[in-house]
Amino acid sequence: MEINFSGKVVLIAGGTGGLGNTVSLAFLKEGAKVVVTYRKEEEFAALKQAAGSQAAALEGEMVDVTDERKTSEFVGGVVTRHGRVDALVNSVGGYAGGVKLWDLETKVFDTMLSLNLRSGYALARAVLPVMLKQRSGSIVNIAAKAAVDHGAGASAYAASKAAAVALMDSLAADVKGTGVRVNSILPSIIDTAVNRKAMPDADFSVWPKPEEIAQVVMFLCSDHATVVHGASVPVYGNS
Repeated sequence: MEINFSGKVVLIAGGTGGLGNTVSLAFLKEGAKVVVTYRKEEEFAALKQAAGSQAAALEGEMVDVTDERKTSEFVGGVVTRHGRVDALVNSVGGYAGGVKLWDLETKVFDTMLSLNLRSGYALARAVLPVMLKQRSGSIVNIAAKAAVDHGAGASAYAASKAAAVALMDSLAADVKGTGVRVNSILPSIIDTAVNRKAMPDADFSVWPKPEEIAQVVMFLCSDHATVVHGASVPVYGNS
């Protein structure tokens, strides 16, 4: 199956992170104009370097996408420059676990809701006006297996991811028939350097690879997936 994003504008929130970096490079390879948000200048510089000859099609801006006003301004700038947004991929997120609910600090709970839920809310609200006007566009929100598999010690994380899936499901119903599609992806533990460091004794071979997840993301954003709407796609690897 050939996937080509030539002439398409793809916005990737968290596009320099462990998964976002790989997703950004995959879209660049297929001809997209890629605009990423990031929090660290050195991560964006590393992404530009990794993009090589495709770096000219990469743009980035340091944005806190949990801030609705700043996110709206950022997306408005993208639309002003390029006239459209064909796909939004939200790979922003965070994890906190290993603590029982009664020992959980409320500020940690708030952080999980902000990173894993509010980011998707702010981004979707910002891109929907242009996508509805275009009568086309794809939104893919990276949730987690924890959205449906609620293990011990992860109440804040699981709740935030479950809420993120519900948010996207409801949004999918809102935009039905408009040409805009909305889907979620539910990865298990992703094989990134950060996760390997955090769990050095784990069997990394069963974790889904960022490259594998990127292929699923691109499919959902492509014209090959026009019948996929309101789905929560499990990406569990061999775990």
